[in-house]
Amino acid sequence: MNILMIGAHPDDCDLRCSGLASLYARDGHRVKFLSMCDGSGGHHILNRDEIAARRWGETREAAKVIGIEYDVWNIPDCEIVSDLRTRARLVNYIREFRPDVIFCHRTNDYHADHRASGLLVQEASYLLIVPNYCPETAALKRMPVIMFFYDGFKNPPFVPDIVIDTDDVVEDKFRMIDKHVSQVYEWLPYTNGTLDQVPSGPEARYEWLHGDKITADTADDEVIGMKGYSRRFALAAALYRDKLIARYGEERGRRIRFAEAYALSEYGTQLTAETEKVLFPY
Repeated sequence: MNILMIGAHPDDCDLRCSGLASLYARDGHRVKFLSMCDGSGGHHILNRDEIAARRWGETREAAKVIGIEYDVWNIPDCEIVSDLRTRARLVNYIREFRPDVIFCHRTNDYHADHRASGLLVQEASYLLIVPNYCPETAALKRMPVIMFFYDGFKNPPFVPDIVIDTDDVVEDKFRMIDKHVSQVYEWLPYTNGTLDQVPSGPEARYEWLHGDKITADTADDEVIGMKGYSRRFALAAALYRDKLIARYGEERGRRIRFAEAYALSEYGTQLTAETEKVLFPY
């Protein structure tokens, strides 16, 4: 299968869907991450050109962790909009890759870039099958399935359709985001006021990245109150335990600590019980 995961910035897909990406890649499917923006806004010291170049290099290293492709467009951070030119660019890009499933942001989000990139995917969805639109690339015969990344926004709230066990690949997620040094150890701590808490050595930083430790005995309500990326990667399992039990059975469903949740977009091809088993065999 061809799996396309679209984020607004370098590291968005790594943070939101790299567990499932790792599972797909392990099974030999072709996985591609696309960052629609160049990452040039994400630093408090480096200028736009410097941080864009650095972040492009970080995506190269992250891609190597699980063996995927990683494209970064040249749209500056904070400047992406859902205009006709960018829509056509995205339609051509998707048609050339011919994905079976697309993953993207929802259109309600704190960040304008996230909202715009999610809107672009939704606006491109039907046009993928219209031959007279962007005739320079062959139209698809059918729209891909489109899935939204998990987010915590409440108006409207995220409602998952699929929750995937990522216990076996969660360390791949940590190894991938560890490659985004400029973000997880510099920019994001700066914006959170915790830059002085980041250790200096790579091993100490990697341990710090995990944050509060989650074990087999950690209760779901404890996870919600924890800190660090372990908490972030475990949150879907804690919030949607009933979905995990329904998917994996009582014993395994209660044992899962780390998971990723996805919601189905109404604008793409809809899932059936049969196609879900093929596209999400995990």
